[in-house]
Amino acid sequence: MSSSMKKATKIIAMATENRKTELISAYEAISQRVSTTSNSRNVRLVAVSKLKPASDILALYNHGVRHFGENYVQELIGKAQELPKDIKWHFIGGLQTGKCKDLAKGIDNLYAVETIDSLKKCKKLDTARLNAEKDPLNVYLQINTSGEEQKSGFSLSDTKDLKDTVRFLMSDECKKLKLQGLMTIGSFEASTSDEENKDFKALSTVKTELDKEFNLDLELSMGMSNDFEQAIKQGSTSVRVGSSIFGARPPKSSNN
Repeated sequence: MSSSMKKATKIIAMATENRKTELISAYEAISQRVSTTSNSRNVRLVAVSKLKPASDILALYNHGVRHFGENYVQELIGKAQELPKDIKWHFIGGLQTGKCKDLAKGIDNLYAVETIDSLKKCKKLDTARLNAEKDPLNVYLQINTSGEEQKSGFSLSDTKDLKDTVRFLMSDECKKLKLQGLMTIGSFEASTSDEENKDFKALSTVKTELDKEFNLDLELSMGMSNDFEQAIKQGSTSVRVGSSIFGARPPKSSNN
């Protein structure tokens, strides 16, 4: 048995049978809702495990789940080091420029970074991944569709930076990043409305424009626990669900 699997075996012993049953039941309930709403379209369900123990992740991993999302760089690095190497990690938290190097070199099986919000960070992540001699990364460009100041993302009022970043990702200069899609976090107001979500509609519009201009077919990562079904109806190809699977999270107590 490999050292990584020995660690995994030790971790799973910490998850009680009741907890495993609870997690699997919750995941399957969400998965069924995704399947029903998607109407045969292929929609990825990313289980957001931030601030949850590795034992929770391993319980779902042993059930067949592979896509997990994390918000904090150091927490993700720690989990990636002790959990199975075929997990497909999604980084979905705010990305600080100073953390690009750690994120790029610290996780071999990092599947996607979904929160690129500037050309500078894009270039830094690409350089760091190249220097670390790691496999290429999928990236999503985060769009601030709600226009809220507290949210990260490219602005819709001036798309020059966004388009410059797309051009870089499509150029020979970019060595280790692959543009996979666009991502947004809608406003609370839009996410709790019974009407069409204006933020999801805005992201779909950006996709249409970029697809046409750059001959792309971008994925859309939008929708969380309280609005993922509406997001799927409006074209999302990847939803990020945490609390509806793992339950309420404890408060974050350390810097990542």
